[in-house]
Amino acid sequence: MSRFWKIALIVIAVIVVAAVGFRLLHKPAPAGTASAQSATKSKGGKDGKDETPPVPVTVVPVVKQNVPVYLTALGTVQALNTVTVNPQVGGQLLSLEFTEGQPVKKGQVLAQIDPRTYQAAYDQAAAKQRQDQALLETAKSNLTRSQDLAAQGYISKQDLDTLRNTAAQYAAMVAADAASVRDSQVQLAYTKVISPIDGLAGIRGVDPGNVVTTSTGIVTLTQLHPINVMFTLPEQNLDMVRAAASQEGASLQVTALDRTDAHPIASGGVLKVIDNQIDTSTGTFRLKSEFPNDKNELWPGQFVNVQLLVNTVDGGLVIPAQAVQRGPDGDYVYQVQADSTVKMQAVAIAGEVGDSHVMIGSGLKVGDRVVTEGQFRLKPGSKVNALKPGEVPAAPTAAELEKAKQSSKGGRRRG
Repeated sequence: MSRFWKIALIVIAVIVVAAVGFRLLHKPAPAGTASAQSATKSKGGKDGKDETPPVPVTVVPVVKQNVPVYLTALGTVQALNTVTVNPQVGGQLLSLEFTEGQPVKKGQVLAQIDPRTYQAAYDQAAAKQRQDQALLETAKSNLTRSQDLAAQGYISKQDLDTLRNTAAQYAAMVAADAASVRDSQVQLAYTKVISPIDGLAGIRGVDPGNVVTTSTGIVTLTQLHPINVMFTLPEQNLDMVRAAASQEGASLQVTALDRTDAHPIASGGVLKVIDNQIDTSTGTFRLKSEFPNDKNELWPGQFVNVQLLVNTVDGGLVIPAQAVQRGPDGDYVYQVQADSTVKMQAVAIAGEVGDSHVMIGSGLKVGDRVVTEGQFRLKPGSKVNALKPGEVPAAPTAAELEKAKQSSKGGRRRG
């Protein structure tokens, strides 16, 4: 065979193979195949309508309400006053007149120290005062008589001055004795240890029978009504807090929350003090709040979460927090449109409202409807069946069940 015919046969074979491959690739799919069904669905069926059932979702409208603005921080409960009671004189402790863990009143006797030594010192000082007082009276009498005789020339001026100075000396001794009596009287009174404040007694530090000194701690008293909560805030909040506190008649409200579940445990607190400096090591400033603590909800040393109300936004836009989704481009919600389809709407969160809602800064308006449950089944353009919170989809009708049954049988026959 010549070279020409060999080349011709190769060209013809290539053309035939190409034609067969082209026909196989462009062969129409049978009516019952999956590709045909997919094409039919993508075109909306024979009548051009989408037969995909709507997705049941929970929908709520955007509402307008006054939104309180809180600053939150970790706080420590601190007693209004804490006093460690030490005796002011030493001696044997005879008795304790309080019950551990029970309230005590200001002026109540807490302990009794052996008073005998101090009683003796007081008696001695009082006796010395009486002695010197008698000497003073004698000196005054002598001075009076001598003044009468001096007028008649019977007493020299020198003797008269001596008598006058003696009377003055005894008067000074009587004054010193009076001070000594008062001092010994105070020391005697100190043998009764008195409560300086209204408060709650702690655990006693010493037992009766021991010899105590002025450094012996008998008991610690804490004042619980009212009580303070100390907390710190970042320095960037300082201007906001100062502006709110400086308004005329302003009394910033403070709420104490439990650390574990953020449940309110004490309310009615007010901000009392903003510290006069910022801690340069932490970039925070300290604040002191005061609570009535009538029911002893707060206890010294307790850690609490603190909410400080600094402002109230009038007419804020509020939605449930679960409606907000996080995406690569920021926060968004699924917004239900008039034709019952959804779209992804970008939103800006302006703050939290309680534990379950957020305030919207931009992206929505009053009355817009957003999806709060069922978002995982949605995509932009999905048809939805909007339900109220707590509402469940209606049960399918007999016709819908029959249609679904027929569709299922048809699918099995095609398979």
